[in-house]
Amino acid sequence: MIHTPPVVILDRSQMAENIGAVARVMANFGLDRLRLVTPRDGWPQERAWATASGADWVLDGATVFDSVAAATADLNTVFATTARPRETRQPVRTPREASRLLYDDTASGLQVGLLFGGERAGLETADIALCQGIVTIPIDPRHQSLNLAQAVAITAYEWRTLVLDAPPPNFREGDPPAPGELAVGMYEHLERELDAAGFFHPPEKTRSMSQNLRVMLGRAAFTAQEVATFRGVIHALSRGRGRVLERLARQAADKI
Repeated sequence: MIHTPPVVILDRSQMAENIGAVARVMANFGLDRLRLVTPRDGWPQERAWATASGADWVLDGATVFDSVAAATADLNTVFATTARPRETRQPVRTPREASRLLYDDTASGLQVGLLFGGERAGLETADIALCQGIVTIPIDPRHQSLNLAQAVAITAYEWRTLVLDAPPPNFREGDPPAPGELAVGMYEHLERELDAAGFFHPPEKTRSMSQNLRVMLGRAAFTAQEVATFRGVIHALSRGRGRVLERLARQAADKI
């Protein structure tokens, strides 16, 4: 059984040296797929290669995206690595627990990833809402300073121990979760119809309400078929609302 390593996604990295350091630890533990979301200084940056200590193949293959949604669109399971779960109600796991879940998913041929935030601001709640869980490293609360490469190294190490130990895989029953692209399309479809129906009120709470909906639906891990079914439900409800409005309009016209 071949287990495809997780994709490592760096959101809004500030320093090319940190990207190079991440590539170095990825290579140490057998990870080679790196995705960058709007790096501050653009890409490529020579300083990254200078600090990668020869892990050039990781940087040579790095791809750049303009959003977390785009960077995770083809992945089935993505965990956000953050020390602050914030207001999302997603399962929080250690790197060891998360690695086991990702390892089991890859046994079924699923594509998985680990999302890391920028050096200063971390991850936005809206981006965490696109993930299926949160990974928090259990460091000592007396000193919680952990740099980006260290965080990647710890999670990559836990993955590597599973590969080397090669335990029997746990196979997923049923169809796999839908890729992120299909899930985001479903979220946006639902949000458009809810907006048209006046659900998002007051307007200033639209963003938080949308994030909460995405987290709730994301926990369900819809398959591609379930996404199609749910979008059919949304379409039927919106069409039914249109029929009600037409009937009311006709009734109003008959009274004139």
